[in-house]
Formats: sequence, structure tokens, C-alpha cells
Amino acid sequence: MKTIIRYSKFTPYLYFIVVIAFWFTGVNKSEGLTAYPILIFGVPFLWQIIKPNKKLNFTLGITFVCLSSYLILAYLSDLFNIASISIIKEFIFYGSIFVGLNFFMSVWIIRNSIKTSF
Repeated sequence: MKTIIRYSKFTPYLYFIVVIAFWFTGVNKSEGLTAYPILIFGVPFLWQIIKPNKKLNFTLGITFVCLSSYLILAYLSDLFNIASISIIKEFIFYGSIFVGLNFFMSVWIIRNSIKTSF
């Protein structure tokens, strides 16, 4: 149980690394070589796992809370048909899970940065 509690603080970073890996594989299937710069987005999260930095942690948390808030607004806009910005309606359920997890993991990163010991 202690090991689970000890390593649970790395969950949001691993989540974002997995999301970037899925994004990379999806783009790599269609675009090929131009997808490799996407992997650069995973470097800060990997750095936080290897050598934690409190300032980088807080910056990542704030940045992704802002991006996740924008995703929530876009999702709600699409859900309630406020603005016609999306043609694909069949991924509404998966989109809500993705948006919710992004916001939750971003808040978790901020919570980790507020704690005194990382």
C-alpha cells in the first residue's frame, strides 16, 4: 500500500505521456515523419518523473488547467449545440471522459506542486 501511495503522485504525468503517445500514433499513421515533433510535448512530463522541479510542475499544472477549461467550454458548446464547431457527434461519450480526465489530472498536478515535499 505504501508503494501505491508513494508512486500515485506520478499518475497525472503518466496520463499525459500516454495521451501524447496516442496522439503521436494517430498522427503518425496518417502523416508519417511530420508526427515526430509531437513527442517533444512529452519531455516536460517525463522530466517531472525523472527529476521533479516545483516551478515546472506548477507551470504545467496551470497551463493544462487553462487548456482543459477551454476543452470543457468547447465540449459543452458542442454538447448543447451552441456553436456548430464539430461535425462528428458519435464520440461525445469518449470526449467527455477525455475532457474530464484532462481537467482532473491538471488539478492533480497543481495539488502536487502545492505540497511541500515532492
